[in-house]
Amino acid sequence: MVRIAVLGCGRIGRMHAENIAAHPRAELAGVFDVVDAAASSVAATLNATKFASAAEVFGSPEVDAVLIATSTPTHADFIEEAVAAGKPTLCEKPIDLSLARVAACADAIKGTTVPIMLGFVRRFDKGHSGVRQAIEAGQIGELHQVTITSRDPGMAPDAYIETSGGIFRDMTIHDFDMARFIVGEEFKTVNAVGARLVDPVLMERCDDYDTVTVVLTTASGKQCVISNSRRAVYGYDQRVEAFGSEGMAISENQSDGNTRLYAAAYTDQKAPLLNFFIERYAQAFSSEIDAFVEVVEKGAPVPVGFHDGQKALALAEAAILSVREGRPIALSEVE
Repeated sequence: MVRIAVLGCGRIGRMHAENIAAHPRAELAGVFDVVDAAASSVAATLNATKFASAAEVFGSPEVDAVLIATSTPTHADFIEEAVAAGKPTLCEKPIDLSLARVAACADAIKGTTVPIMLGFVRRFDKGHSGVRQAIEAGQIGELHQVTITSRDPGMAPDAYIETSGGIFRDMTIHDFDMARFIVGEEFKTVNAVGARLVDPVLMERCDDYDTVTVVLTTASGKQCVISNSRRAVYGYDQRVEAFGSEGMAISENQSDGNTRLYAAAYTDQKAPLLNFFIERYAQAFSSEIDAFVEVVEKGAPVPVGFHDGQKALALAEAAILSVREGRPIALSEVE
């Protein structure tokens, strides 16, 4: 059994702890959170050890690996501590809000053989990964265009938005990673536009945007369009479309049930979309833990690593600069 400790017991940390506890080849070695009540609740519910500090987690011989689900400013520090302690790590995105801090972390862990996996969970979604598999199998011919739609069901609390690092670093970063995953080539240029249409007052105060569109282009001319909104009144909108010379592959939205109703007053009526990321990506989160266990237990290759997190954040920085300056940005300008 792979003994995994979880740092951070908020909503996503609790979910990860539950998935680890339920995994047939993993054991929840314990939990830690700076909010003692949160750690106590998870530890009691899952009958797990409550560690007194992060240092105790990294120093424990009873911990084989760690999962970092703490606040973003702690991620890079904890990755460095995990590597120093020889603990394989699965860290939630992003590595940090600062590309310079990520680069410093990369230098600090350079040459390590300790596996570092990044929590870009959408890669593990069967629908999204199925699109990539169709491309690799040549089922849609030569890839030309990718369209990624990602819209939240509603605005997050003001306090979260204010400290999130902005929509590109916080929300679109998932889509930047998905774009790289689906296209399979690095992007050379980023052209982004942003608007304050959902909550103009909050967005003005935070110098952020709630509605954005990004166009990414590779050296070979492949294009990816990302559409984001902080509020979709019809639910959590998550779609991926890949268009090629011989066809198209689509990963559709998911609803709570597949029943469709037809009557005189309506056509194709069905249940609402799944509520939010934990519900929509439940299968993917479980598969992510399974992949991490394979890495720790069997030495399997890391499916999404530190470099992927660094690349996604660079795309976010390029998008921010593009909006500010009103022009396409070469990725080389920010890396």
